[in-house]
Amino acid sequence: MPAGAACRLFLAAVLWLRAGAQSFGQTRFVCTSVPVDTDLCASSLPGGGTAEELQSAVLQLRETVLQQKETIMSHKETIRELTTKLGRCESQSLPETGPSESKAAGGASRKQTGSSKNTMGDLSRAPAAETLSQLGQTLQSLKTRLENLEQFSRINSSGQTNHLKDILQTKIDDLEKQVLSRVNSLEEGKLNPKNESEERSKIESTLTSLHQRISDLEKGQKDNRPTDKFQLTFPLRTNYMYAKVKRSLPEMYAFSVSMWIKSNASPGVGTPFSYAVPGQANELVLIEWGNNPMEILINDKVAKLPFVINDGKWHHICITWTTRDGVWEAYQDGTQGGHGENLAPYHPIKPQGVLVLGQEQDTLGGGFDATQAFVGELAHFNIWDRKLSPGEIYHLATCSTKAPAGNVLAWSETTIDVYGGATKWTFEACRQLN
Repeated sequence: MPAGAACRLFLAAVLWLRAGAQSFGQTRFVCTSVPVDTDLCASSLPGGGTAEELQSAVLQLRETVLQQKETIMSHKETIRELTTKLGRCESQSLPETGPSESKAAGGASRKQTGSSKNTMGDLSRAPAAETLSQLGQTLQSLKTRLENLEQFSRINSSGQTNHLKDILQTKIDDLEKQVLSRVNSLEEGKLNPKNESEERSKIESTLTSLHQRISDLEKGQKDNRPTDKFQLTFPLRTNYMYAKVKRSLPEMYAFSVSMWIKSNASPGVGTPFSYAVPGQANELVLIEWGNNPMEILINDKVAKLPFVINDGKWHHICITWTTRDGVWEAYQDGTQGGHGENLAPYHPIKPQGVLVLGQEQDTLGGGFDATQAFVGELAHFNIWDRKLSPGEIYHLATCSTKAPAGNVLAWSETTIDVYGGATKWTFEACRQLN
């Protein structure tokens, strides 16, 4: 294209932009007739303007376009942030779904990091629907404990205990009404954030008071029962509710671990127990995580177990292992359901560790993850430093008087402390078998 034609085309475009900028919202085309042989780039422009003025106008227009572009980009970024926040708000209103992926074999990749550690650790920050669900489960736990106290009071026929039980039952009924009212108000959008916070604080304060008074009643009950006739209850999937064994395990070249367990949690019942030692958080772990089968971990080596226990019924499970060739066996309700070998062969279980019930440890004695927490009930957790015979395991599962007690760890209230809302109350292992 000849230079003169290019210059005329450029000037026509500039005049059009200039006219549009001066009358925003009223776009118009400006046409000016000039001789064909005139050098427009060197001469005066229509209206008396010079080439220098034209250059200045072009620069101003360019600056305006750049500013508008920055404004548009800023608006896009704002829209993106608002969309993200909206998505988070919407996701909080949905029911919790467990992790969909398995812990990878090999151990190191089994640890989760970041914000997932605090999924449910702070009740006050939980979404409204989730908090209500937790409150409902807590109320159910309190009711169960009261029923147990009622059985105890019938045996001891204490008028004072019966009176306190009636008062506590009334308070629980009132709390249920408050929770139901709160649900209705939330569904109808009546509660504002301030009222909701006050209502939640009131309910949680009452729950704390109820827990304390029921615990006081249970203290009297504990004085009248054998130290092994109890169970641990973990009603919620949190990263702060657990029990801890007061002493470590010794070095072991073989072991048998057995327990009674009850859960209907989904997906996965969580971690019934975990044993961590300095430098190895996965020294000995039993876990059912997400939609995966239950696994036993020894020094980060994994074996999948055939247990099916999340039906809300009590089951007896037992696992045996020996360091020679890493041979293991798994029993449910007294019957062997699986076996294998090469599970951490020739690796003895190390001493000087921390044994936790109800949580998986990512660090020695801590680093709990709510998604891996055990939800349910646990009792008669025993450990031996030898491989039990099939007959001994059958006696344990059928509550035989010949059943052995753990020589490394025997189930007793005096050896276990509870934290974060986990509870102890009376349990007789064989009552469901009668």
